[in-house]
Amino acid sequence: MAILADADTRVIIQGITGREATTFTKDMIDYGTTVVAGITPGKHGQQVHRIPVYDTVRQAVNEHPANASVISVPPALAKGAVLEALDNGITLLVVVSERVPRKDTIEFLEIAREKNARVIGPNTLGFISPHHLKLGMAGGPIEDVKKAYMPGPVGIASRSGGMTTEIANLLTTNGIGQSTCVGVGGDPVVGSNFLDLIPLFDKDPETKVVVLFCEPGGVIEEKLADLVITENISLPIIAFIAGRFVDDMPGVRFGHAATIVEGDRGTTKGKIAMFQKAGIRVAENFSDIVGIAKEYLK
Repeated sequence: MAILADADTRVIIQGITGREATTFTKDMIDYGTTVVAGITPGKHGQQVHRIPVYDTVRQAVNEHPANASVISVPPALAKGAVLEALDNGITLLVVVSERVPRKDTIEFLEIAREKNARVIGPNTLGFISPHHLKLGMAGGPIEDVKKAYMPGPVGIASRSGGMTTEIANLLTTNGIGQSTCVGVGGDPVVGSNFLDLIPLFDKDPETKVVVLFCEPGGVIEEKLADLVITENISLPIIAFIAGRFVDDMPGVRFGHAATIVEGDRGTTKGKIAMFQKAGIRVAENFSDIVGIAKEYLK
């Protein structure tokens, strides 16, 4: 079933009693995700939507074996939550927490790599495999998820969580379904970016095309273009690059923390040039994604 997670994925929610987590936990359950336990220190014995709550990850997984966690805790506690999950055998972590100190993110990502665990985020809405499961807040309320997403052959990876759903909805409206849709997170440092996800999509038999939502800032897109060339990746990739006006306003942040152009680094012009060199199709207008996708899917 697509990438990152499947029907056997068993999920815990760290910070489950928080207002945000309480809401998305119900949406996850209603969408078919197997949520087995929640963790909030001091709340052992409570339940959230009939999901038992424990004080620690160890207590939770001893009673309810799990391999994935969605982490929704205050930013200062995110590092500790990630490390606790890793220490207890969790191999897939979706960190929805925002404003996590960059130093903390770098430290827990290094430990995750040592343990061969995959991290999505921080500052992500999560991901969704249409009609199968979702982890985090991807797609928003369950009613919106059911309208915007449908299963099919197009993968989505986006630097904007909200635009993940916008792309899915555009495709669904035009009769094109999706395999896995991932919001990579809006921070400068995230666990899994385009470089990590494209090889997974490339190996996935269900994914025939991938759509990327890109922004100014950073050099991940340029590095991806190099990867496509050097690794001879044949999977068709469509890229839409937002915020081209930012090229003329270097050093100014727009939206996500990673959306900052520094000199010649991270410009949309540079990204477009590299994508074209690698054979990645660049959609001039958002609506052009549909026509290009249909070309590839013929």
